[in-house]
Amino acid sequence: MRGRVLIVAGSDSGGGAGIQADLKAVTAMGAFGATAITALTAQNTLGVHGVLPVAPDFIRQQIRVVLEDIGADAVKTGMLHDTPTIEAVCDEVAALAPGAAFVADPVMIAKGGHALLLPEAVETLKRRLLPLATLITPNLPEAEVLCGMAIRDVAAMRRAAEMLLTLGVPAVLLKGGHLEGPVVTDLLATDDGTVEAFEAPRAVTRHTHGTGCTLASAVAAGLAQGMALRAAVVRALAYVRAAIAAAPGYGQGHGPLDHAVTLDPARLDALR
Repeated sequence: MRGRVLIVAGSDSGGGAGIQADLKAVTAMGAFGATAITALTAQNTLGVHGVLPVAPDFIRQQIRVVLEDIGADAVKTGMLHDTPTIEAVCDEVAALAPGAAFVADPVMIAKGGHALLLPEAVETLKRRLLPLATLITPNLPEAEVLCGMAIRDVAAMRRAAEMLLTLGVPAVLLKGGHLEGPVVTDLLATDDGTVEAFEAPRAVTRHTHGTGCTLASAVAAGLAQGMALRAAVVRALAYVRAAIAAAPGYGQGHGPLDHAVTLDPARLDALR
């Protein structure tokens, strides 16, 4: 394993998203994943049925003991739920991993519609978390909340990506899967003024649970391994598409991906 990634996120008991997806993705990329769990969820492919937050002091302790011993080349955050959790994570990461790459997935709403971030915590996320990040990976509903604007087409995506950069983050990977149409467009915008579009045919499937967690973690693994941002994003996008195509078909709702799709080293090399 090459590259250490500290994953700070919630647990998905169904195994398709959250910490479980994060660890699978990081491992599939050939990196090492450590965790600080922020919440437990009772969850399956049909939705989130319950959430049990972890106390902020224990989140701090999880982060601290990992960083003081194992260390991290990259940090990836997912579900942070509320203001005390965001404050705890930001304090510890800023103090103990200031040089690590930081991929922040601003998880707000589960695929089934369950709120995973309290509304009053959005401003804290913008004020504390985003300025620490190397890259943020919002989907369109999350970007709409962060920007305060509707995003109905790729042109609006470009405006939103540029607006997100003004929040203090140097790079944004804005995921366009929520737009309708046969082609999915994702945008990578950086503070040097570059906006690059990545297009791919839409996969016609209901097995897309955990795609956001998986993508962000795969990017974090690449950064932890010393890859340039664009290269890490390109490899991660290819990995997620392959994992969707190989999805095992489990569950009655939004099923999980096949995170093990690249465990054959030749297939992983093909994504570089």
